[in-house]
This record gives sequence, structure tokens and C-alpha cells, in this order.
Amino acid sequence: MEGMESIVELSIVIPTYNQECSQLAQALHSQAQQVDGFRFEIIVAEDGSTDASTIAANSRIGQLAGCRHIVRQENVGRSAIRNFLAGEARYPWLLFIDSRMQLGSGTFLANYLSHSAPDLVYGGYTVREDPLLRHNLRYLYERGYQERHPASMRRQAPYKDFHTSNFMVRKTLLEKCPFDERFQHYGYEDVLYGKQLEQLGAKIEHIDNPVLFDKFESNERFMEKTDEALATLRLFRDELSGYSRMIQLTDKLHRWHLLWAVRLSYRCFGQRWRQKCVGNDPSMRTFNLYRLGRFVQGS
Repeated sequence: MEGMESIVELSIVIPTYNQECSQLAQALHSQAQQVDGFRFEIIVAEDGSTDASTIAANSRIGQLAGCRHIVRQENVGRSAIRNFLAGEARYPWLLFIDSRMQLGSGTFLANYLSHSAPDLVYGGYTVREDPLLRHNLRYLYERGYQERHPASMRRQAPYKDFHTSNFMVRKTLLEKCPFDERFQHYGYEDVLYGKQLEQLGAKIEHIDNPVLFDKFESNERFMEKTDEALATLRLFRDELSGYSRMIQLTDKLHRWHLLWAVRLSYRCFGQRWRQKCVGNDPSMRTFNLYRLGRFVQGS
């Protein structure tokens, strides 16, 4: 791919769906203004958001110099909205940030700009610690995953440990290798993108420049999203083979002739597992049993 270069022009792009992100945009705008000789824009695109109050709050973003707030009526999905934002961007580098995130430090943007970038740089994320959230399933899940998320560990499998929460990419790379718009529902579009980047020979650099994950949906909503993600994984199972831990596990169980036991357990206990996950005392063990059982049951 192309050689490394310093970043002096950047389009910061934020896809959102029913999520207020004016505070995030304000913080990014403030940091960008502090960098001498830096040209930037911030574009926030509503992917068919239906919450009028959220859209109204985000509309304030358009009042900031160099910022745009785009309201799209149709929900096109996590892949297509990112491709749309890339098409709207004017500068040769793009910084994608998920709208539910906050900046992890006062030097977040400067850390990216001072980095001699290859094709794509992923900064990672960290989870706000809050003991009051110990009953929130998404919080427990993200806190558990965070343990294997520092850059030193991500570099061991750079294409398999790429996520879309916080990454900077050459616009030319995204034009050559856009996100697969068949992924219209929740989950795994970033996993396939990592595979495509490896096949293309693109260079991913992993650094510790995290955004802060501090907004967590209800247990019921997270379980709905989990079901949706598992359906996506089943639909694209062949293409995601080798890049999904769930597929690797079920392949092992198949070789060991144990899938029947997982299916039987899910038929007997699946609803009980789900009820525990949406209740006030969720556990990651139960959540993982549910995910495995539901995936195997539907395969």
C-alpha cells in the first residue's frame, strides 16, 4: 500500500442512530482547533434516526465551524452509513468514531496526528469503571473484553482484532475496499472488513489511543442486539470462518461430536438463560452459554 505520511488534513466522521453525540463533536472540535496548521471537518450523519429529541440535540453540531449534521431518513445499516460518510468527506484521511463514545484524553486527536500513519490506525477503547453498573450486561461484557484489548495484544492478531469504534483510515483505502453493504443488521461488519484488509495487504497499526465507552443499553436491548448479531454470523458463516471465535468453537464441538449436547441444553435451558441475562443479576457465564446455544441451535 502507500507509504507513511504525517496527517495535516482530516475528516472526522461519526455515524449515529438515536444517539446524542453533540458532546463528543464539541470535544473533538475543541481539540482540533488547538492544532496549528491543521485542516479538519466534522460530519455527523443520522442513519434514519427516529428520536426527534436526539436529532434536535445533534443539530447543534452544524453550528460549529467546519461541522455538518446530516439527517438521513432511511436506516441503511452500519456498513452503508460509513461508506456514505466516506463519500461526503473532503480530506484524504478519515477518523471514524462511534457516536456512543467519549474522548479518553485531552490529547486524543493530537495522538493520532503525531502518528506516522500506514493505511489504517486503530486506537482501541476503554470502558468507564462504575460499580453501580454491575447489573448491566453490556457493561459486564465490555469490561471482560477490555482485558484482551490493549494494543500489545491486538498486534498479535491485527486483522482479527480490528473494530470500528475508533479508527483512522486513508480515504483511498476505503474507496478501494468499502464496507460490505450486505451487512445491514447488527454485528460482524468489522470482522469481515478486517479479513478484507488482510487479503488486500493493507497495513493496520494498533496503538493505545482509546475512546471511552460509557453508554450502555438495557439488558433486554443488548440481548436483542446479541440475537441479531448471531443471525448475522450464521448468514455470513462461510465468509467469516477463521475470523470468529464462535465459529472456531462450534467447529471444535462438531469435530468432538458434541453439538447435539449443546442443542439439547439450549432447548432445555435457553429461555432460563435468557431470563437471567435480562434480569438484575446477569453473569457472563450464562450469557456465553446462551450465545453458544442459540448460535448452534440456528445453524
